Parts: sequence; structure tokens; C-alpha cells
Amino acid sequence: METAVLIPCYNEAPTISEVVRSFKSLAPEVDVYVYDNNSIDGTARLAAEAGAIVVPEYRQGKGFVVRSMFRDIDADCYVMVDGDDTYRADEALALREFVADGRADMVIGDRLSSTYFDQNKRPFHGVGNRLVRFLVNHIFHSDVHDIMTGCRCFSRTFVKSFPVLSGGFQIESEMTIHALDNHFLIHEVPIDYRDRPEGSHSKLNTFWDGSRVLGTILMLFRDYQPMIFFGLVAGILLMVSVGMFVVPLDEYLRTGFVAKVPTLVVAVALGVGSMLSLVCGVILESTRLRSKQAYELTLTMLRQQQEILHAIRS
Repeated sequence: METAVLIPCYNEAPTISEVVRSFKSLAPEVDVYVYDNNSIDGTARLAAEAGAIVVPEYRQGKGFVVRSMFRDIDADCYVMVDGDDTYRADEALALREFVADGRADMVIGDRLSSTYFDQNKRPFHGVGNRLVRFLVNHIFHSDVHDIMTGCRCFSRTFVKSFPVLSGGFQIESEMTIHALDNHFLIHEVPIDYRDRPEGSHSKLNTFWDGSRVLGTILMLFRDYQPMIFFGLVAGILLMVSVGMFVVPLDEYLRTGFVAKVPTLVVAVALGVGSMLSLVCGVILESTRLRSKQAYELTLTMLRQQQEILHAIRS
């Protein structure tokens, strides 16, 4: 299979040369693409000297980089790693086996089941990874061990049909949720994780980027499962409405009058809001089903295109 190695980069001068050389030494026939995201430390130059194909991406954010990579590069198999030398090239390339055999559309390099918690020196990152894993698995009824790993392998069908919506570090969560919702084949392989070497610094802000990831998960929950999301909202509003309505109702049954009119008005308003939320969920769920039908047709067209490309190559 024609393989492309994708490395999104922002100020990774201390490590990028080693990352590129490790892939080129193990698989000289593989094209290594480094998309430089406005680095100011010479990352692009060092990557090019090491043998990578360097492409600038001027919109700041990992999501924008991934969007451009997926649109620009054509291959049968895509291996994506970070440029910080935290993943081993041999383990990343080994993920191709599952895509080549048709056993997976997305292979996840699972750090959390391996050395991540021993190597990672930022404790809040570990807490964040566990929280994101808990939320995604419970909301989408899955059992994925590492939601936010930067080491993955993709099939051409997944890459060319994945609509990138996030601009930043939320992209990993978005990939996983998209694969789960659209029933792509997912396979996880435990891999070694090593902390950044001395002189290399993480660009991830634990609390700011963490809150953005959680917001993205909430948004994707709303978009991918609108009936459940708006049904929960409707249920909460209904419970509050009934709880408030009990007060004026009890007063009316005892005295024949309602003195707490504002409470009654708010209770009725919340009840109406509950019904509107439920109606929104029904309408959006119907729209989502139509969208999924169109997406399945798109996947069929991509499969046919891939078969034609293989026939031409052979």
C-alpha cells in the first residue's frame, strides 16, 4: 500500500530531525510530510534537511493542519504522529498492518494502556485523558482506551470522508467520535510513550485546551445524538417545571386561589420549554438520519474511486 506519514508541527526544532530520520531509515520508500504551522524556531528547515516534504499551514491550530493534510495528500494508508519524538517510528509504521488487511479504518496507538502514566510528567494531563475517555465511552457507548493519542493510522476512505470541524487540539476527540458514530472499523494497539526530551516543550495548555476539548465533546454529543441530548434537556426542564408547579397547585387545592402567580408562570414556561426541546430533538434526529444516508452514499462513491485507482496502478 502507498503510505504517507503525516507530522503536524509547531516549534519542534529540538526533535523534528530525529522524528523524520527515524521514519526515513525504517521505510525509505514512504513519503514523510511535515506541515509547519507558523514555526519560528527553524522547524521547517530542519525537517526539509532530514528528508521530509515540508508544507506551510498558515492557519494556527492542529485541526487546520490536519484538514489541509487530509485534503492535499493522496495515499492508501496514512500514519500520523506528533513531531515531539514521543512515539517510536517502528510502532507507528506497524499500525499499517491492520489497515492493509482491511481490519481497521482507524488504528489507535494506545498510550494509556502502556507507559503514558509513568512517562508523562504533567499530572493534570493524565486526569484530563481519563475524564475525556470516561465521557466519550459513556456518551457513545464505546470502549476506546485512548481518545486523544497523537499516533494513529487511517485508511483512505476514512481520511477522504472525514469532515474536520475543529481548529485546535480537539481534533483527536473529533476523529474518534466520528469513527464511532459512523461505524468505522477501529482497532487499538498498545504502544510505548516517552516524555518529551529536554529542551522540547508542550504547546498544550492543560486547562484552556482541556476546556475546549470538553466543549467539543458536548457539541459533538448534541450533533451526533440530538434525540438523547435534547431529551435529557427536556427531562431536566420537565422535572424543574413539575417541582415548581406543585407549590401553586397545592395552594389552589387548599384555598381555591393561586397567590404565587410568578411561580405558576415560570413553571408553565419551563414545561413549554421542555416540550420544545423534545420537538427539536425529534426534528434533528430525523435530519441526522437523512445526513447519514447521504454519507453512506459518499462512502460508496469513495470505495468505487479507490477501486478505479488501484486498477489504474496495476
